[in-house]
Parts: sequence; C-alpha cells; structure tokens
Amino acid sequence: MKTIILLGALLFAGTIFAADAPTDFAAANKLYAEGKFPAAAAAYETILQTGAQSPALLFNCGNAEFKAGNVGKAIAAFQRAELLAPRDAEIRANLDFVRNQVQGATRRENHWQNWLGTLTLNEWTGLAVGAFWSTFILLAAKQLRPALAPRLKNATLTLLVLTIFSGAILAVQTMNHFSSSTAVVIAAEATARSGPFDDAQNAFTTHNGAELSVLGRHDGWVQVADATGKNGWMSVKQVAILPGA
Repeated sequence: MKTIILLGALLFAGTIFAADAPTDFAAANKLYAEGKFPAAAAAYETILQTGAQSPALLFNCGNAEFKAGNVGKAIAAFQRAELLAPRDAEIRANLDFVRNQVQGATRRENHWQNWLGTLTLNEWTGLAVGAFWSTFILLAAKQLRPALAPRLKNATLTLLVLTIFSGAILAVQTMNHFSSSTAVVIAAEATARSGPFDDAQNAFTTHNGAELSVLGRHDGWVQVADATGKNGWMSVKQVAILPGA
C-alpha cells in the first residue's frame, strides 16, 4: 500500500511543478520512471541547488532518494516539503513510511508540535495579522458608533482572544524556525564525538535517517543530541540540517 503511494503520487506531484521547470523536472521524472533512482535523485537535487523550492519538487526528490537507498536524504526532503505544504496527506504518509525504516533512537515531534505544524509560518503570520486588524476595526467602530458597542462586545472579545492566541503561537513558531534546528543523519552510520575534531572520543553512534536536535555549531561541526539525551559532535558532511518549523 505504501509502495503504491510512493510511486503513484510522483505523477500527481509532477503536474503541480511542471509549470516551474518543465524540461529539467520532466527529465528527472523520466529517470525515476525508468528506475534510475540515483540519477533521478541527483537531477532533482540539481534543480534544488538553483534555489527552486516546491513541495512537489521536494516530494519527488524524497521518493527518488528513498528508492536509491538514501533514507536520511529522503526524510530531509520530505520534511522540507512538509514545511511548505504542512497539510499534504501524501507528503505526511511518505515521511511516516520512511521514518519507520530508521534503526535506533530518533527524535520525533510530539502532538503539540504536530498541531503547530498544521500551518506554515507565513499562515500563522497571516492569521495573527488578520486577527489584530479585525480587532482594531471593531474597537474603532465602537468608538465611532457607541450605539454598536453592545452588539460588538462578543465579537470584539473573541477576536481579542484570537489575536493574543495567534500572536503567542506565531512567537513560538518564529523562535522554533530561527533558533531550533534538526539534523538528519545522511551517512550510512555516523559517529558523534565528544568534541568538534576527528580525534575526539566516540560519544555515540547513530544510523542513516536518525533525527537529532541541534545544540550548537563550530566550524564544520554540529553539536547534536539524540532521542535518549546523548549528545556529541558530528561533521556537517554527515547530516542535513533543517529549520525547526
């Protein structure tokens, strides 16, 4: 069932992104259809390196990476696609499927984080701004037309609560996006070390696709923590780093 999702959804996503880069995207899709998954993944990555961003492009890239045996790169691509299209059921289904292939401890979102992620950062911003200005307009109307105050009381209170709530959520999501990052292991097996240098002692070992919390960075190293709380340093070549929200 999940394999059908991974194959069938590719064609649907292709129609979404075709208008953006028809030639390169069609060529990458052709490589995928021919079973040349490493070449297809490389072709999608080449498009991404031009600065193109699309849920469909990232979705197809994730499918190709998974078929090529690159579990970590597939998870990273699906997560980036989900940030752009958080309510896309096919992206979520494929991400969950690939995550289930990961061995060992890995970080996962809790229910609260999943709920916050149902809207993009731009959508939370739009909701907060819309609620604020709607509240402002009602307050202004009550000042200009005092007779309307009783009828506008409940609506004003509701919008005021929505403004405060959406503003708080926006603050949390903004902080997560810019200060909280996730590192996805893209090496077959990666060793975290006690310090940011090659000769440091081994702290722990993790597997392809494991998701780790980013604690800090130094030169070409990133400090990470796994789902059990162990922390150490990994070369940036071993991971793909994603924003928090």
